[in-house]
Amino acid sequence: MATAVALALPVAGLALLLGVPRLDLHWGHQPTHFWLVLGTAAVSAVLAYATGEAAGRRGDARLSHVSLAFLASAGFLGLHALATPGILLAASNVGFVVATPVGVAIGSLFALRSTRDVSGSAAATEVVRSRRLRWALLALMLIWALVSLAGLPPLDGPPTEAETLPVLLAVPGMALYALAAWRYAQLWRARRQDVLLAVLAAYLLLAQALLAMALAPTWQLSWWEWHVLLLIAFGLVAVGARRSWHEERFAALYLEDTTSGHREASVLFADLQGFTAFSERHRPEEVTAMLNAYLGAAVPAVTRHGGDVDRIVGDALMVTFNKRGDQPDHAVRAVRAGLALQEATREVAVRHPQWPRFRVGINTGPTSVSLLGTHGGRTHTLIGDTVNTASRIEGRAPAGGVAVGPATLAALPRARTSPLGPLELKGKAAPVEAHLVLALEPGAEGTGPPAG
Repeated sequence: MATAVALALPVAGLALLLGVPRLDLHWGHQPTHFWLVLGTAAVSAVLAYATGEAAGRRGDARLSHVSLAFLASAGFLGLHALATPGILLAASNVGFVVATPVGVAIGSLFALRSTRDVSGSAAATEVVRSRRLRWALLALMLIWALVSLAGLPPLDGPPTEAETLPVLLAVPGMALYALAAWRYAQLWRARRQDVLLAVLAAYLLLAQALLAMALAPTWQLSWWEWHVLLLIAFGLVAVGARRSWHEERFAALYLEDTTSGHREASVLFADLQGFTAFSERHRPEEVTAMLNAYLGAAVPAVTRHGGDVDRIVGDALMVTFNKRGDQPDHAVRAVRAGLALQEATREVAVRHPQWPRFRVGINTGPTSVSLLGTHGGRTHTLIGDTVNTASRIEGRAPAGGVAVGPATLAALPRARTSPLGPLELKGKAAPVEAHLVLALEPGAEGTGPPAG
C-alpha cells in the first residue's frame, strides 16, 4: 500500500501544479537542466549496458528487451540534454526538444516486449533480434542528432511546431508502460525480489513522466517534475540491482527458460592427471604458476569455439556448449574445443615436461539449465546425468586425450577415433561406450545429436 501511495504522488503533484497555476513557478536555470538530464541519461546508459551484458551471457530475451528500453531512454535523453540553450545551439529546435518523449515512448515498446514469456529456439531467436534492434536504435539516435544539429527538416522548426507530439506519444506510451508494470507485478508476486519491484516502479514513473511531458509548460515546476521522475525511475533500478548479490545481479528478471529450462547440450570437463602428486612435491607458488600457465592457454582455446566456462575449481575446468540454446552444432564445437585445449596446453607441457597433463571428457545429451544458490554464492549452470557422465568420462580419459560419450560421437560427421571400450563408471548402472577422438576432418560440420 505504501508503495502504491508513493507511486501515485507524482500524478497528484502534477495535478496540483497545473490546477493552481500560482504554485507552478517558473525556473529557467539552464546549467541545472543540462546536468540533470545528462546525469539521468548516464544512469540509464549504465543500466542498458549492464542488463545487455547479462542478457548476452545468459541468452535471456526478457533482459535483452529491458536493456533496449533503457537504451532508448538514455540516448534520446542525451539528445535532449544537448537541447539546453547555449550548449550546442543558441536556441532549441524540434528535434532536440521532442527527443525525450520519443525515446521514452520507444522504450515503452521494449518494456512491453520484455513481458513475453518465450523459451527454447524462440528465446534464442529473440536475443539475436534484440542485437539487431540495438544497432538499429543506435543508428536512429545518430541520424536524429545529425539532422537536428544540421537544422534539416522535419526537425528544424521551433519547438512550438511540435507541441502536440508529446500528447500523441504520451497516450499509447502510458498504456504500454502501465500494462508492462501490471505484468511485472504478477512476476513480482511469484519471486518477491527488489530488482523486480524496482523495474515495475520505474515503468510506472516513466508513464507518469510522459504525462508531465505532454501537459507541463516549459521551465515551470511541473515541467521540471518529469525530469526528476526519470532520474528516480532509473535510480530505483540501479539501487535495486546494487542491492542484489553481484553474482547473477539481474536473475530476478530472467525468463523461466533461463533459470529452469531444458537444453540438449554438450559438456566438457578437463583436469590435470597427477595434479595431487605434483602439488605435494612443489611449493604453493609453483603450483599456482603451473595452473596459471595451463589455464591461460586452455580457457582461450575453449572460448574460441563458443564454450562457456562454467567454473574453475583448482585444476578442474567445466565448459558448457548450447546453454543459451543458440548452438545446434554444440557437440562438434565441444570436440573442437577439447582438441584445441590439448593442442594449446601441449605447447606449455613441452616447455615443462615435469608438469602433469590435461585429460578431457565430453558428453552430450539432455540437461536442465539451473540457477543455484542464494546471496553469497550463486551460479548459472547445467544439471543432469549428462553432466555427471561427462565428468566420469573425463576421469577415465588418458592424459593428453579427448574422450567422448556415444551421443557426442554420433553427432560427429567425420572424425578419426579410437575405442576406449565399455567404461564402468561410478554411479552408472550400465557401462558407457567411450571413444578417444584423434582428429576431426577439416570442414566437418555438425548439427547436434538427433532429437529424442
